[in-house]
Amino acid sequence: MASAGIIDDYVAELGRSLKGPRRPKLDLVTEARDSLFDTAEALEDGGLDRAEAELAAVEEFGPIGEIAPGYQEELSISAGRRLAALLFVSVPLTALMWSVIWQVFPTDPVDYATRPGWFVPVARSVDILQMLTGVLGAAALLALGRGLRRVRRPRLVTRGLAVFVWAMLPVMLTLCGALMYGSHGPAGLSEYPPGVGLALVSYGLMLAQLYGAARCLSITRRRPLTV
Repeated sequence: MASAGIIDDYVAELGRSLKGPRRPKLDLVTEARDSLFDTAEALEDGGLDRAEAELAAVEEFGPIGEIAPGYQEELSISAGRRLAALLFVSVPLTALMWSVIWQVFPTDPVDYATRPGWFVPVARSVDILQMLTGVLGAAALLALGRGLRRVRRPRLVTRGLAVFVWAMLPVMLTLCGALMYGSHGPAGLSEYPPGVGLALVSYGLMLAQLYGAARCLSITRRRPLTV
């Protein structure tokens, strides 16, 4: 396959116009490039010279301003699926890990008896929020998968999920911090070594969720596309 200046320039400009996960973006741009080359080669076989064939293929493919929004929608769907899958897996997993560690390494019964009255309601609130987050992740994963035919604006599903994560995680951090304080006092996890490693894992997953949500917000933000 011969190198092509016009097609390569077009594809490079298309790639610059798009924002999204690296691998899906590369796949979309590569697919567009291959399609353009196939069209150009067919036109060249029909009698056009290479430059004319490439120019005709690009014109037939369409202006970037018209093509890019469709590709960007695909990337927003891909990013939303990734965030939804992360929530669907990581949030229930985190809840399960903490439940197990409390059972395997129980705290002092005396400490449990002296916990403040707000401890149980806050713990239940954390459980409810974790369940809600996992359910929303599953719903978004379904909507951006098999449910795409019924979803008119999947970009808003991705963006809404990202906004939810940014709004919910600070609340979760506050509630979980309160539970740690209520369980172990000002010393926090320092008096409960089994929880230190799990806390690091939990915070790492939260950071991953925040990063994924930030990416989704950036990808779904309305902005002018290169024409």
